[in-house]
Amino acid sequence: MMLLKDAYKKAAEIISVRSEDALFDSMCLTEKVFGIDRTGYYLRSDEEISDEKYEELIGLAQRRASGEPLQYILGKWEFMGRSFFVGEGVLIPRPETEMIVESALDFLKDKKAPVIIDLCSGSGCIGISVAAERKDSKVYLIEKSEAAFSYLEKNIRLNGVPNAVAVRGDIFIDACKFNNVYPDLILSNPPYIESEIIPKLQNEVLREPLMALDGGKDGLDFYRAIADYWIPLLKKGGAVIAECGENQAESICGIFEESERVRSTSFRLDYCGNERMVTANTES
Repeated sequence: MMLLKDAYKKAAEIISVRSEDALFDSMCLTEKVFGIDRTGYYLRSDEEISDEKYEELIGLAQRRASGEPLQYILGKWEFMGRSFFVGEGVLIPRPETEMIVESALDFLKDKKAPVIIDLCSGSGCIGISVAAERKDSKVYLIEKSEAAFSYLEKNIRLNGVPNAVAVRGDIFIDACKFNNVYPDLILSNPPYIESEIIPKLQNEVLREPLMALDGGKDGLDFYRAIADYWIPLLKKGGAVIAECGENQAESICGIFEESERVRSTSFRLDYCGNERMVTANTES
């Protein structure tokens, strides 16, 4: 006889070879397999489970132990209190990126019916979150990858944001398609890891799409594209808010400041004290 709590412990034991958060991972997988939440687990922990459900849970635990990201196994992940489909081919939403959404909403609070462009949208977690909070806005979410674009479209439907529009495009060549859009705000979490560093990343990170990670030789290629092609589209008093990596903020500010449209730049640290976000404001 296998009890639910024993299956949970066995799954955690299997996962522990890979993850420092084996108990958390095992709980997430247990919730998925048995269709319960945390409270449901504790209420049913002494119940006997079927062999089929046990094998299903152990199979997921083995996938996790092999290095597959927990988020991909679950198929959904939470960001800003909303669920987003994720899987092979799309970058996993991360809590530090929520700072971009929070700053965007603060910037937009005095603007009526704002227009927003979200570059390198991936799952759409940034642009969709803004669209959900500002239902009077129009948000264009631009993504090049076919795999990621599929998730983007599904997440727009999942979150019920008709004011969000998915656009298949390359930020290096497709700005011309938006010459008549005039955004108030441009958002982006672009690839920003230096190419030579990528092979040294954790195995789990390497399961995520290279296209969403590789920012070129110095990690700054996409910021140059934003400065050259997208900042010129901004309305007066508009802004760019972009995520960045550690020790990149000053360089990115310098890139943005090369645009004659930019009046000022600044950057913020995340809650761990790492450089995380760069803002560039245009003249009023």
